Amino acid sequence: MIRVQVVGVALDPAQQHVILLKPLDIEADGERVLPVWIGPQEAMSILVAIEGTGSPRPLAHDLMTAILGELSASVDRVEVTHLEEGTFFARVVLVTPGGPRTFDARPSDAIALAARADAPIWVAEAVFDEAGVPDEAVELEPSAEEERVEEFRRFLDDVDPEDFQG
Repeated sequence: MIRVQVVGVALDPAQQHVILLKPLDIEADGERVLPVWIGPQEAMSILVAIEGTGSPRPLAHDLMTAILGELSASVDRVEVTHLEEGTFFARVVLVTPGGPRTFDARPSDAIALAARADAPIWVAEAVFDEAGVPDEAVELEPSAEEERVEEFRRFLDDVDPEDFQG
């Protein structure tokens, strides 16, 4: 397994969100990144977590983190385990009072939890070998990411619960 960090969220040419994972040990693991396609809500949740901006109301991953805390459980690590027909698979490993527990998860949800819990993210070497790309093949536009987060913040500041009543 290769330990990675989230280096950003980008949009691909088809306007799909991609989370970019980069090995922590560049000397040992090379100059490559792992792009993992995710949904827009998950992208926003990950961005909010890695930037530490928070939101006025808890997002789904904030709720999961709060529930784990109330149950005296914590995220030990997240693992992106394999790739099957273009779909990434992950698991979340928890430490609980009853011992370790492992749950299958979408990589986007697992990474969003890891970002909130400050838990390590690991990727199987076989996944990196199959789907990793050279670092220079991916361009991040930080200003675009920051603008999306700022737009989300403005939405949350201006939303009124009555707007959702039917």
